[in-house]
Amino acid sequence: MRNIFFFFLVTCHCIASGQKFTISGYVTERQSGENLTGANVYLKETNIGAVTNSFGFYSISADIGEYTLVASFMGKQDSVINISLTTNRIQNFALDEKENTTKEILVLSERSDKNVQSTEMGNIRLPVDQIKSLPAFLGEVDILKTIQLLPGVQSAGEGNSGFYVRGGGPDQNLILLDDAIIYNASHLFGFFSIFNADIIKDVDLIKGGMPANYGGRLSSVLDITMKDGNNQEFQANGGIGLISSRLSIEGPLVKNKASFIIAARRTYIDILANPFISDSNVYKGTGYYFYDLNAKFNYRFSDYDHLYLSGYFGRDVFTYKNSKSAFNVDVPWGNAMASLRWNHLFNQQLFMNACLLYSDYNFQFDASEQNFELKIFSGIQDVSSKVDFTYLPFNHQTIKFGVDYTFHTFIPSGVSAQIGGTSLDLGQVVKQYAHDGAIYVNDEFDLWSIFKFNFGLRGTMFSMVGPFERFVKDANDENIDTLHYAAGQIVKTYIHVEPRLSMRVSLNSSTSIKASYTQNYQNLHMASYTSVSLPTDLWVPSSDIVKPEMATQYSVGLFKNFHKDDFETSVELYYKEMTNLIEYKDGSVPRDNVGDNPDNNFAFGNGQSYGMELFIKKRTGKLTGWIGYTLAKTTRTFPDINGGLTFPAKYDRRHDLSVIATYELSKRWSVSAVFVYATGNATTLPIGRYLIDGRIINEYGERNSYRLDAYHRMDISATYQKQKKGKYESSWNFSIYNVYDHLNPYFIYFENTGTLQQGTFTTTAKQVSLFPFLPSVSWNFKF
Repeated sequence: MRNIFFFFLVTCHCIASGQKFTISGYVTERQSGENLTGANVYLKETNIGAVTNSFGFYSISADIGEYTLVASFMGKQDSVINISLTTNRIQNFALDEKENTTKEILVLSERSDKNVQSTEMGNIRLPVDQIKSLPAFLGEVDILKTIQLLPGVQSAGEGNSGFYVRGGGPDQNLILLDDAIIYNASHLFGFFSIFNADIIKDVDLIKGGMPANYGGRLSSVLDITMKDGNNQEFQANGGIGLISSRLSIEGPLVKNKASFIIAARRTYIDILANPFISDSNVYKGTGYYFYDLNAKFNYRFSDYDHLYLSGYFGRDVFTYKNSKSAFNVDVPWGNAMASLRWNHLFNQQLFMNACLLYSDYNFQFDASEQNFELKIFSGIQDVSSKVDFTYLPFNHQTIKFGVDYTFHTFIPSGVSAQIGGTSLDLGQVVKQYAHDGAIYVNDEFDLWSIFKFNFGLRGTMFSMVGPFERFVKDANDENIDTLHYAAGQIVKTYIHVEPRLSMRVSLNSSTSIKASYTQNYQNLHMASYTSVSLPTDLWVPSSDIVKPEMATQYSVGLFKNFHKDDFETSVELYYKEMTNLIEYKDGSVPRDNVGDNPDNNFAFGNGQSYGMELFIKKRTGKLTGWIGYTLAKTTRTFPDINGGLTFPAKYDRRHDLSVIATYELSKRWSVSAVFVYATGNATTLPIGRYLIDGRIINEYGERNSYRLDAYHRMDISATYQKQKKGKYESSWNFSIYNVYDHLNPYFIYFENTGTLQQGTFTTTAKQVSLFPFLPSVSWNFKF
């Protein structure tokens, strides 16, 4: 491997002959000062160019000479300057909005041929303007629901924001917000995501060929970047929908140097419903609401140093009150994160991003009845640091390397109780601790312009440490021994090396073939009793019992652009093998884990997923959109589940189709439509019932052996943009969810009628559907 790496460095050095100098800088939007990710910067006289990174930075090396330097970005006016390259220099660009530009900004903000020329597979960047143009569920724009419309990505269920990628579970998706991990990205029990679209700048999904700078998950990366804030003038954005309202304020602290943005959102179901519930109603005080707050500050000290501080705090609060029985329940849960980032430019070829990160997710259940009180809680907390470097030795080579470290604190579950003023001893709150570190290097380079390679290597070390007590069980699930680990004592350590490789072969300027191989390990596991992400899901670390999950994925694809890159098409084939997956054992029920370890309830097995993804996208013109289709199969094999027989995963779907279209009727009106079709979810149902000692006992069939009916629906929306008055502008969005009122299955239950004594007892299966024809309206404003 060392000899191969040396050969490629020598090859690149020979190609880069002659005296060269480097020009670098940042590309921003003039009106707001926001950095532009994915902007094109190139020398017109040559075929040399670069694409800005997530902080708007670019770097180009060329021979001494006179050049025309061009910076371009979709929806912006090109900026062109003449330069005399006789020394290294910094050149920044501020791009203006294009005149008479309307829906062109809805297409992907990237190089028009990037899907063909890069080594990236399964990588899609979605601009927020495109997401906002699609039909909104109950008037609420949702990033995660848009992600579900892409091939290879499946929804967790009707209206749910959870998603599965290429046969992986919801915990196998790495969700980042300004580099900080988000562990539960859902509001309202999964029906909305925590991401407020008004404060989001970029959404980048990687579902195949994951580069080495990402790790810790098996299936995908969803990298979300918050806006920096307008450093030119003060601005406010907001909207009022059926269930929530939102407001964001941004502006300069020091013009051209420092800015801020603050955004808040809250539902008001509880506020609207409360006046209609009489004081005599026994359920007075019952309600639900969620809220979230985002904030970001940044300061540009110079072209060489830039500091960012961002944060998020959100909570869901469900309250149930029954004055008749004096029974009250409070269920709060939510996320918090903080990210401090420092960008430093050592020189025109070496860029650094250093971070201090904090992530926290917690769930709590508080119940009281008369003098009795019970509290159950769980969560996970991370304190992290990371340093990433980008080195650009030549125009056709990019080397990334870095290290990161995280200290995890897990609360798989804790419980406390008291009667009157007397506390009950249920044991201490059980916490688990782990050190998690990684080092990586990633080298991407061109070879003769036909071949492009991306080699990556990631080394990881994960150590679960004390204080910890291991409860040893016998065959009857009884405690027979307890192992004690002192604070800091290593319980178990896992060390792995993860190779990554992707390559592109250009057949011509508009056609390429790509292939990738990735190997990933995952040391954090989510245990769930349901097929959707709920706040009750538990995060647990790899331990002496729970081994790291591992996935190996192979993929190959054909990428083709048509009609001057207006149309993008691709066909990707993938095959993924997964080992050490976890499920709850048959018959397991949620416990408080007092005198027990959560992982004693787990079963372990393997998984397999393979499929084909088709993608057709129209990028420009009045009509834009895409068609995505996935043909796939996902299975699981667990020795302790289903008699050891292979069974379909709960998110296995043979067919998944999405059709998305947006059409600009005029400068004021645009319409959008979404149609989705998917094979029904797999579930387990009873195949027989028996009467034993007066009780009805169900006999269940094989795991996930029954299919619900196919899921399909169409959504439409219309957006009216009012004429701009000075700096004030507003728009109305009218949406209809499930236009033709199809009752899609959510789950099936069984209803009993009659009596056994009279011989009239019958059981009937009933389908529950959630959302019928559902109109909504929202008003959005900006000034």
